[in-house]
This record gives sequence, C-alpha cells and structure tokens, in this order.
Amino acid sequence: MIKKILKHTRNLLLVTFGVGSLYLINLFFMKPFSIDHFLAKELILDLASSPEELTYVGVLDDYNWLTNHNSKLSIPKETDIEDGIEHTEKTIKTLYKYDDSRLSDTQKSTKKIAIFDYENHLRELRDFPYLDYPLNQIGGIHLNTIEFMNDMHPIRKKSEANDFIKRTDLIKEVYEGVLADLEKQAMNGIYPPEFVYGHVIKQLNEFIEYSNEEHPLYTQFMSKINQLDLNQEDINYFENEIKRSISESVTPGFEVLRDFMISTQKYANKNHGIWSQPGGEEYYKLKIRTFTTTDYSPEKIHQMGLSEVKRISERMRYILSSLGYDESKSVGELMNELNENPDFLYADTPDRKQIVVKDYTEMVEEAYEVMKGYFHTMPKSKVIVKAVPEYSERTAAGGYYQSPALDGSRPGVFYANLYDIKQTPTYSMRTLAYHEATPGHHHQIAHSLENEDLTLYRRFGYFTSAFAEGWALYSEILALEAGLAEDPYDELGILQSELFRAVRLVVDTGMHYKRWTREEAMKYMKTKTGMSDTEVRVEIERYIVWPGQALSYKVGMIKILELRKKAMNKLGDKFNIKDFHSAVLDHGNPPLFIVEEMVNNMIKENLN
Repeated sequence: MIKKILKHTRNLLLVTFGVGSLYLINLFFMKPFSIDHFLAKELILDLASSPEELTYVGVLDDYNWLTNHNSKLSIPKETDIEDGIEHTEKTIKTLYKYDDSRLSDTQKSTKKIAIFDYENHLRELRDFPYLDYPLNQIGGIHLNTIEFMNDMHPIRKKSEANDFIKRTDLIKEVYEGVLADLEKQAMNGIYPPEFVYGHVIKQLNEFIEYSNEEHPLYTQFMSKINQLDLNQEDINYFENEIKRSISESVTPGFEVLRDFMISTQKYANKNHGIWSQPGGEEYYKLKIRTFTTTDYSPEKIHQMGLSEVKRISERMRYILSSLGYDESKSVGELMNELNENPDFLYADTPDRKQIVVKDYTEMVEEAYEVMKGYFHTMPKSKVIVKAVPEYSERTAAGGYYQSPALDGSRPGVFYANLYDIKQTPTYSMRTLAYHEATPGHHHQIAHSLENEDLTLYRRFGYFTSAFAEGWALYSEILALEAGLAEDPYDELGILQSELFRAVRLVVDTGMHYKRWTREEAMKYMKTKTGMSDTEVRVEIERYIVWPGQALSYKVGMIKILELRKKAMNKLGDKFNIKDFHSAVLDHGNPPLFIVEEMVNNMIKENLN
C-alpha cells in the first residue's frame, strides 16, 4: 500500500517531510544507498503499519481515500512478537553493515542512536515480552482507546464521522487481541499488583455502566457532529450509529477485559516492585538503560537521588525560613501546610476549571515572549491549555503534553489535571506550565517537528524520556533564571517540582531495586515533598506500572546542567546561551551521549 501511496501522491512527501526530503520518493523503487534512506524507509513502513500513528501525525488525512487509515485500528496478532524479533534482528544487521569511514559525522551519530534503540528493543522483545502491564490505571489500552478516539480522530466532515463509527466497531476485536496477550502473560506467571486490579476493574465497570447518552464516546462524538453542516436526517443517523456501535462493540469489548481482570484478581501480585516478576531485576536494568540512555546502576541512581533531595531541601528551607515559617518543622511538613493553605488554593466553584485554564494560558503566553531572548528561533506551532478529561482525571498525572499535528491542523496541548483542588496550589502552577508548554515539552517537540534540516529518522524515528523529560525539567530552572518566577513562593513551587523529581530517583529504585512497598515509597515522598495525599498515591502507583520512566527526568536534567556548566567554563565570555540551546535542541530527540557529543562540538567551534 505504501508504494501505491508514494507513486500516486508525489507532493505528499513535500507536505509531510519538507522540500529537502524529495529523495524519499525513490525509497521504495531502489535499494537504499545511505543509512538515512534505510532508516527513513523503515520509519515509513512502521508508520504505514499503524493507522493510529497515521491519524496522530495528521498529514495523510487528505489522502484517507487512498489509505483508509482513519477507519482502522491496530488489531493485535498472535505472531506480533515473533515478527518483531525477526524484523529487528534484520534491521540491526543492516545498520552494522554501514561503514563508519563512509558516513558523515551526523550519520555516525544517527547510526549510534539507531543501534542503541534497536538493540534495546530487541532485548525487550526477546527476553521480556510480557513484563509490561497492558491494563493499568494510567495508560491502559482501555483508557488509551477512548482518549485516541475523542482527542485524535478528526471529525471535520461527514466521511470522517463515518470513519469514527468504523473504528468504534473494531474496538471489541482489538480488545480480544489484547486478551490473548494478557492470557500469555498469565501463563508466564505475570500479574499486576493488587491495587492495579482495583483501579482498572472500577474504570472498566464505569465505562460498561454508562448509558449511551453518558458515554464519553457518545458525548464527544455528538458534540462534534452538531458542529458540522449536516441535515437532521444525517444527525439522527450518526446518533443511532454511535449508540449501536457502543452497544455492539465498545461495551462488549470492555466486558472482555473486565471479565479477565475479575477472573485473575485472585492471582494479583502481593508485591509492588518489578523485581518480584519473573526476570524483573534484569528487566529493570534494561528499562533504566532505555529511559535514561545511560548504563547507571540502580544503586548509583538511588544515591544520586538521596544527594539531590538533600541539596534541594536545604535551599527550600532557606527560603521558608526567610519567609518566617517555623524552622522546627521539616520542609515536607511546611510544604504540606502550604498545600492546605486556602490562600494558595482556588475557590471550589462550578467554573473553577475554566478559571485555572485561563490562568495557565496567561502564564504560557508570558513565557513565550520572555523566552525569545534565550533561543535563536521559537516554535511556529501554538500550544493551548486544557483540563484532563473527567474519565481519566482521578488516576492521571498532574499534567501532560500532547504534540501538535505536522500540518498545523491541531495545536500542541498542555493538559492540566484539575480533579483535586489541592493539586493546583497557585505557587506550583508556573513550574508545571513551563515544564509542559514553554520552554519545556512544547518548545522542544515543536522545534524538532519544524526542523527541516533533520533527516526523517532524526525527526520522527527515535524518542527518549531522558532527553525530553530532562529538557522539560531543565526548562523549569531556565524559567526561574529568566525571571519568570520572581515571587519566592513561585521559586518554592519550582524547587518542589525539582525535589519531586529527585525523590523519584529514590522511590523508583527503592521499589523496583531495594524492594520497598508502595506504602514505604508513599511515606518517603509525602515526608520529603509535602505533596497532597492524592498526588503522592497517583504518582507512586504510576511508577509501579511504568518502571524506570520516572528516573529519566532528573538524570536528563543533571546531564544538561552538567554540559551547560562545562560549556560556560570552557568558553567564558564566548558562551552564548542561545548557541548552547541550539546544540542541545537542533538534533532531534537524541540519547544523552549524543547530546554530550553535540555540546562538545559546539564548544570546539566557538573556541576556534
């Protein structure tokens, strides 16, 4: 199918990948002659195999008449793992065949990135195929499906509304495929912890018990239908169709998953760390390598965390003391009191969410203007603020980011969780806005998407939390340095955020390496950060089902700050913050060892 697409839509590549990538037209009609061609071809084939990714990228929507991707969902197959192993092994062999002496410096970096990524992926497929949790309380397939359909699937015309129905008609089949994977996981003795069962069964039951008129797929779908220029007959047709699809496919699909969870609940893991699963200790080391792009041991990271918690807490104590707070109390106790202080909380009014979103929006817009002095270029794509959807807000993180569509049809979105009023003390809002939007995730991701100097693979082919989350956490400190948080309470909010990420180093390794219980980790986080009970529980439970990911933030930030200090020391008066940020951001989303290479190159160039 992808060959047919490229044959008949020459200008598609211009729209999708920019003028500089016209050579991609030849990718499927000749043997790839460079590593960039090879990786671009692999990326396009991967993209073409995922209708969800094609919808997410957005640039092929005008060609849906040819691809039909907007009417499809990925159905798990029995041979997915075996096929993945075979394909990844072939890809790695091909990558090693490219002779370094014939590669440019950029291509050598690309080769390092690709081999690092594919080898990690191969090991996970081959050695640990069932050690994730497809059903979990924060990113399970049941939540992802609803979010994808409501937030990603476009409904701008009648045909896209029909495609929506075709997709919801496939949901039961998708979940039956997921069920087969869950059964294989169970055969290998792998079951989630008890609390996961409690959350997921409750979530599934809520979806099952919705009336048609209450179901989030119905409400969001009909809201979009009513905005189209349709006659009443068409509106009635679509209303009947979405109700039918929910009754015949969506709800039965959720029942398939719910029934499995109920039937296996008695086997729930009594422990919380991944160490307790078959092969869990080695799997955790692999996840550390994948998420942090380092070979740090769990012990090294644990000690880094303890050291950073001590350093940040001392700075926070200094500020709190200067503000007149009780020096006999711990930083965590004082921050917890701040969380409870009504002076820093919004009134619990019916329009509270709209007010908070408006305030966040003003912070993002202010940051955009100030940050112009720290970067050579600013993103063209806009970012907007939304509240986390109600159906996932009780278990979702405090905030997260969704990148824009390549064609500009969809802006970036900073989602703020406004479920618990105590989750949004005013002094903590700026740091979250800077982390998720500008100069954080939105700035970095949009910058890469808009960078036409990057090859296709370097722009879209590799992602690492160490870089993305490390940059976002660094952005909070950058905003403080830029004067965007002059109020000492706002600085406390930024420091609390940094402390939070340092605590993550301790609790993640604590649970998955040192065998702490969930309750021990919650107690440590609560004591050190003063976060609300709701936030602490949600975060700790997130780390349990997503081992290693929480380490990437602070590890990445530490590396970026370390490299900035090195550049400042080496360059002295020649140091330019804009040049440093370009060295970090202009190369896509690379592992930290590539970021270090790029900064070293920048230093050498500026010294000459």
